[in-house]
Amino acid sequence: QVALVESGGDLVQPGGSLNLSCAASGSIWSIDSMGWYRQAPGKERELVATIITGGTTNYVDSVKGRFTVSRDNAKNAVFLRMNNLTPEDTAVYYCHALVRRSRWMASMAYWGKGTLVTVSS
Repeated sequence: QVALVESGGDLVQPGGSLNLSCAASGSIWSIDSMGWYRQAPGKERELVATIITGGTTNYVDSVKGRFTVSRDNAKNAVFLRMNNLTPEDTAVYYCHALVRRSRWMASMAYWGKGTLVTVSS
């Protein structure tokens, strides 16, 4: 089994910054990609940022220039640096990973339980 555990969610004022972390553990052969999704109250879950093993990143337009995703492949960890936060960034942020549990298995998607980010004055 594979577990993803997020940390770093908090209450922050508009214009502030926050760092999220996520570590994957368990039966892991390799991780094809890791990233972050978020779900605001009353809205569907949306992709925020992803990073593949080679380092290529992808961001939703609303966070480009403000958020930075990075990864520590040796530690099976992914991070999200969030700057210039606005109330529209308020959401539960979920860690996501595409994990191969052995060289013979296709990658499967795993999710963390989420960490709450609240941007409010």
